[in-house]
Amino acid sequence: MSATTLTLQAPAKLNLFLHVTGRREDGYHELQTLFQLLDFGDTLEFTSVEDGTLSLQLAPDPLSQSVPTQDNLIIRAAKALLLLAAGQELGACITLTKRIPLGAGLGGGSSDAAATLIGLNTLWRLGLTAQELCKIGVQLGADLPVFIRGKSAWGEGIGERLQALELEPAWYLVATPDCLVSTAEIFSQENLTRNSPTIKIADFLAGRARNDCEPITRKLYPEVDETLTVLSQFGNARMTGTGSSIFLSFRDEASAADVRAKLPPEMRIFVARGINSQVHSFSHS
Repeated sequence: MSATTLTLQAPAKLNLFLHVTGRREDGYHELQTLFQLLDFGDTLEFTSVEDGTLSLQLAPDPLSQSVPTQDNLIIRAAKALLLLAAGQELGACITLTKRIPLGAGLGGGSSDAAATLIGLNTLWRLGLTAQELCKIGVQLGADLPVFIRGKSAWGEGIGERLQALELEPAWYLVATPDCLVSTAEIFSQENLTRNSPTIKIADFLAGRARNDCEPITRKLYPEVDETLTVLSQFGNARMTGTGSSIFLSFRDEASAADVRAKLPPEMRIFVARGINSQVHSFSHS
């Protein structure tokens, strides 16, 4: 039987705000956030193999080659699916082309893992629903469900309780300094704000929202502080999630491109459009 290959896009995300509203007994933090999906991301190619093996190949570009292959979320997601298909000789070769910077708060690892669950569910014809995939995904990372559902959303709990939202059209300039921010390190800091009051969507729209992790990250990572300072000259620069990336929002692409032209050429920057939903379209070969 000839091999089947599917190709799927794994989008980046921004956290338009991030409030830490409490800490649970299991160590996880209660959050409020707004996930904005972007039309920019990684590409994963899934090819069926008949020997029941799983393998991950990295595209030859430098960013892809920097992805750790040990304890990789892509392979963990694939193995989680295999557990549900006991007795079947299922395998796949997965090729990753990386565009989303690592440790940047853009959800690259989670998006790749979510794409793996979606792609292999299709490739292996398992027939699992999005809700069933989300149950698997949340065990791998709290933000996998937003990528599995493929919709920009208001998030609560540990980020897994989602309410899809139709956000106003926007373009984003995203700058990523050359440092990897550790989420575990940020959330382990004793002086992290953990008691922000919950807000409504109207509060966010009125500008009453922030990123509770930003002050600590700026102190621990001077590169993040410097990038925030530079971008703040051009608007309301914000940090996404607990990562290093800083973003500015614009009403149109031309405005974002104009600011990009004014920034130092050595800065790692991309411009992307916000999307309310991702159509999981596969290309077959």
